[in-house]
Amino acid sequence: MKTKLRGVFVPNVTPFLLNGEIDENGLRSLVCFYQDSGCNGVVPCGSTGEAPLLNQEERRKVIKTVIDEVSSGMLVIAGTGTLSTDETIKLSRDAADLGADAALIITPYFYKLSEEEIKDHYAHILGKIDLPVIIYNVPKFTGFNLKPELVAEIVDQYSQVIGVKDSSGSIGQISKLIELAGRKISVLAGTGDTFLPTLAMGGEGGVLAIANVVPKLCVEIFKKYKQGKLEEAREIQHKVTVLNDFLVKKHNQISCLKEALNQLNKPGGHPRKPINPPTTKVKQEISRLLKTFSSP
Repeated sequence: MKTKLRGVFVPNVTPFLLNGEIDENGLRSLVCFYQDSGCNGVVPCGSTGEAPLLNQEERRKVIKTVIDEVSSGMLVIAGTGTLSTDETIKLSRDAADLGADAALIITPYFYKLSEEEIKDHYAHILGKIDLPVIIYNVPKFTGFNLKPELVAEIVDQYSQVIGVKDSSGSIGQISKLIELAGRKISVLAGTGDTFLPTLAMGGEGGVLAIANVVPKLCVEIFKKYKQGKLEEAREIQHKVTVLNDFLVKKHNQISCLKEALNQLNKPGGHPRKPINPPTTKVKQEISRLLKTFSSP
């Protein structure tokens, strides 16, 4: 994959049945929903897909189901990052064997690692797999913020890296990423509220959790921006930000996104333990918010 990643990519939820099993039919239905909405790709087994709660075989099942369902031209970027370097290599090789277009690899979490250890982690992985890689920075889950300078250093050394998903929520940091590495890779917004600002600064798109619920609106932001209709793009961005603030930032994004999908008659399914469904009060607030949007 030599062309840059562009557009809207959905880090899709993994729908579970009440007994905890993966709802394969529901997952296929969601993929069709995102395709029909005009999204450019899906990202199974990311943070929003509850990847840390999936075993290796379940990850394979999710990725294979998504790949089997997508139509030509829609990219599949498999989340393969874990705490372990060796496990990440195994999962990335699995994704490559299944036919994924690229791997999204999160920085290691739990342990407090140095920048040199983070760099070595990526270097070891990139030397062992034959798959394009998107680096994933999500400080709220990992406790580590990947600095733009370190990303640029990795990008300069490894042409296999084709993008970075930055979920820091800092447009200043994203701007620096674009300045240092944007000519070589795709810089992608990792939060719904920074999508339009990222595009305005020269980014190529976004991997947006909120696109699970309002994929068409996210696609419209991208289209309106590319058409030069900035006022229209801003109006849609404001709407998406309101929903993102509640579903993704204020409460547990896994349970809230799934609840929102269920209320839209889409197969969001149940969250996997230890995550609980939203409270009745939160469910009611989600319902109220969804009624302010004319379409999903």
